[in-house]
Amino acid sequence: MKKIMNLVPLFGLAGALFLGSCHKNSAPDPNYTPGPMRSSPYHDTATQPQPPVVLITDSQAMPPPVPPAAAMPQQQAPPLSCPALPIYGDTIVYPQPANGGDYIISPINNPGAGTYLSWPAGMVMDSTTGAIDLTASETGLKYMIGYVRSGTTDTCLSTLVIGGASYADSVYVLSEGETTAVPYFEANPADLNLCQTSNACHFDVTGSAARMKVIVNTSNGQIDLQKTLNGTGLLGGAFGLLPVNGQTITAPIYYQIGDDPSNNALQNISVQLVYYNNASLINIGLLNTVVNKLDNLLSGNQISMTSNPRPPLIVIVRSK
Repeated sequence: MKKIMNLVPLFGLAGALFLGSCHKNSAPDPNYTPGPMRSSPYHDTATQPQPPVVLITDSQAMPPPVPPAAAMPQQQAPPLSCPALPIYGDTIVYPQPANGGDYIISPINNPGAGTYLSWPAGMVMDSTTGAIDLTASETGLKYMIGYVRSGTTDTCLSTLVIGGASYADSVYVLSEGETTAVPYFEANPADLNLCQTSNACHFDVTGSAARMKVIVNTSNGQIDLQKTLNGTGLLGGAFGLLPVNGQTITAPIYYQIGDDPSNNALQNISVQLVYYNNASLINIGLLNTVVNKLDNLLSGNQISMTSNPRPPLIVIVRSK
């Protein structure tokens, strides 16, 4: 709105100039008869009026014009500070079945000796070789990888996504109809849901979440927050019969995805669920953490640059 309002006076000024120009260039009156030509009273240059003198108030003397500088010699582009980034074959990598072992990938190129690092926390990486243990790493996250070649102080940066499922850090108010936490995939909440076709996904395959009364749809990974809070029997839900404000539980969810290159490798994610009776009671520090992580996620950034973004925080609020 501010930009639109600022354009209004400019348009008015342009319109006035345009109308003035049209007036000056208008056709002469056909009824006007020019009179005889008269000689100028200032034909003599001695008596001819001189142009007015304009005083410069901020300077008594104008400096002489600066002569043009000599042309700059042709400059060569500086050498790249990161001539050999480690490459892992793609911008998204996936864990694979490893017959009881860990699936580990290494750079497919040889950037030379150096030191590797990554953030946020969650990637298990060998700092000397750059090898990444995908089985032990947190999946479904976007990571920044840093590489410092030996003998230099430059940190080469690149991003790498480990494919998999995750849940957005969010506050769900049940009385407002927010009763389901839906997973997203490949570190992109706007990406296609990978569980749309029949038998494409299998969640809670070990029953670890169900044993804690966290109700997960085994076909699409959606968490039923209403049933998780209230339970499906007489003994209450995941927080017991009488939940307490700020009460927290952490539930592991094991899953497999068939519609991505992970080839149904067994993966897992833990979710942290926090209960509050109403939204006004939410701890302000917890709320700020949730909001910051959600903003980063929706902006396409790393969820967190300073701390471990896992487990995702799911805050269940009974009423607004």
